[in-house]
Amino acid sequence: MSSTSPAVGRALDVLLYLAGRPGPVSAAAIMRDLGIPRSSGYHLLDVLTERGFVVYAADQRAYGLGVAAFEVGSAYLRHGPLELRARPILKKLVAQVYETSHLGILHGAETLYLLRELPTAMHMAVTVTGIGVRMPAHLTASGRAILAHLPAAQVRGLFPSTRAFVNRTGEGPASLPELRRVLQAERNQGWAEEVGLITPGLRSVAACAFDHTGYPCAAFSVTHRVEGSRTPATELVRAVRSAAQQLTWALSGRPPDGWFAT
Repeated sequence: MSSTSPAVGRALDVLLYLAGRPGPVSAAAIMRDLGIPRSSGYHLLDVLTERGFVVYAADQRAYGLGVAAFEVGSAYLRHGPLELRARPILKKLVAQVYETSHLGILHGAETLYLLRELPTAMHMAVTVTGIGVRMPAHLTASGRAILAHLPAAQVRGLFPSTRAFVNRTGEGPASLPELRRVLQAERNQGWAEEVGLITPGLRSVAACAFDHTGYPCAAFSVTHRVEGSRTPATELVRAVRSAAQQLTWALSGRPPDGWFAT
C-alpha cells in the first residue's frame, strides 16, 4: 500500500459523507464524524476545495460538494440508464420537429443538460447550450417543467431567498411567490415555456418525465428562434409531451393521474 492511499481514502470518505448530507457541514463535524485528525483534516479540505470537489460556504462556515463532484456524477448519468432510454426518444423528437432538442435534469437549483441533438439541416440548429452545461433552473423550460412537480417545501429549499434568483437577461421570476405562480400555471397547462430568459431571441418549450416512484426525473425541451419555427408551436408542445410520455413508459414511471391526457 502506498503512503498516499490513506489520504485518498479519507478524501473519498469526505465526498461520500457530504453527498449524504442535506446541506453544508462544518469542518469540526466532518472530522469528528469521520475520525479524521484535526492536523490533517483542514489540509485535506483545502486540497478538495482547490480542486473544486468541495466548496466552502463562508456565511455558514461549512463545506458542501463542489462543481467537480457534480461533474463526476453527471458523467455517470450521461452513460446511465436514463441516457440509454432517452437518447432514441430524443433523436425521434428532433427528426419530428427539426429543432435543437435537449434532455435535462435538476441538479440543485440548476438544470443540467445530459443530452443534445441537432437537426440535420445545420442552418436550423440552435446551439445555446451543450452536454454537461448547467443553467438556472427557474429560467429554463426544462428546469421549470421539473420544478412544477416538486413539493413546495423542496422548491422553497432550492430558492431560500431573493439572492437565489439570478438572471441572465434581466427577466424571469425574481422571488419565490412569483416563481410559484409561474410553476402553477405551467403545471396546469402540462408544459413549460421560456422566451429570451437564457438567450434573447430564443424560445424553448419543455415537458417532464416521471420515474417509477412518481418523481419528476427529467425533461425534454425544444429550442427555436422566436421569429419562427419550421414546426408550428402547437406541434412543438405536442412533440415534447409525447417524448416525455415515452420516457416515462420506458422507466416504468408513474405520472400524476391523467397527466398525459391533459
